[in-house]
Amino acid sequence: MDREQDELQFLGLFGIYKESFKIVYKWRKIFSQISLTLILPLSFIFLAHIEVSDILFSRILRSEYALDETRPYSPLYKRTNDLITKEWVTFWLFKAAYFTSMLIFGLLSTSAVVYTIACVYTAREITFRKIMSVVPRVWKRVMITFLCTVLAFFLYNVVATVVVIVWLALLYSNGGDGHAFVITGIFLLILYAVGFVYMTIIWQLASVVSVLEETKGIKAMIKSKKLLRGNMWVVSIIFFKIIALAYVIQFSFQALVVDGWVFGIMGRIGFGVLLLLLLLKLILFLLVIQTVLYFVCKSYHHENIDKSALSDHLEVIYLGDYIPLMSKDVQLEQV
Repeated sequence: MDREQDELQFLGLFGIYKESFKIVYKWRKIFSQISLTLILPLSFIFLAHIEVSDILFSRILRSEYALDETRPYSPLYKRTNDLITKEWVTFWLFKAAYFTSMLIFGLLSTSAVVYTIACVYTAREITFRKIMSVVPRVWKRVMITFLCTVLAFFLYNVVATVVVIVWLALLYSNGGDGHAFVITGIFLLILYAVGFVYMTIIWQLASVVSVLEETKGIKAMIKSKKLLRGNMWVVSIIFFKIIALAYVIQFSFQALVVDGWVFGIMGRIGFGVLLLLLLLKLILFLLVIQTVLYFVCKSYHHENIDKSALSDHLEVIYLGDYIPLMSKDVQLEQV
């Protein structure tokens, strides 16, 4: 990162993209190694789970259809019912393994990319071996922040469910006006989506805060929320584009690979490899951009990080005695 921190606050939407591309290109060897070691498995697990989930769920549907065509309480009915139970157990065990694997590789990838860009910012020597030795020492802090985010999303969905129940009760008591149902339903759906994206953005930036500052968990989320003030529109546009591209890749994989029998085996494999590489690049740039956004937001709020203090902090992490960057090393300068 060649720019001084006080210059980063002037980066707009395309400036952030450009800075992120420059970092990846200049340090492409390191990021290629991180991608192949951590982000490639993450991308493969995500896409493979779509294919495997489709296969497992199709088997369940066929078994349930066979059960409906079987005489109740017959020996065949009992065997089919037992088979359905086993298939559902397999399905949910697979889902649990999928979410666990995604969590592990996601947190490790985030920790690796954030640490790498922090080393770039402080002009420290970077080697892949050093990065991989550091990642296990910092991912626990990111894990704590993630668990707090999961709790926040759970509470958010509980509140959303209560709102929907009250909304349906009010509509029913007023005679169930179809026009009002559609309008208010669309409004609540948009409101829910906006809140969901907002919380996702807070979580992404909080993950960076958890690595580079002394805060983690709820405190990291609060710090992330404060840093986003004044840059929310730019950040929202960036993350909306990334989320939209992720959905395009997911939809394309479903259409061209999972359901793409018309293309043949080789065609499906080709599309699968192409979409895998696209998803890998998207995740890499997401992690780089969210770290660049951290420095942009710090610059916007005139919170100057002392490069020497941050460099010492990174060295302490590498040596194994992890001491987070203390607030005294981050001087707040009011301009």
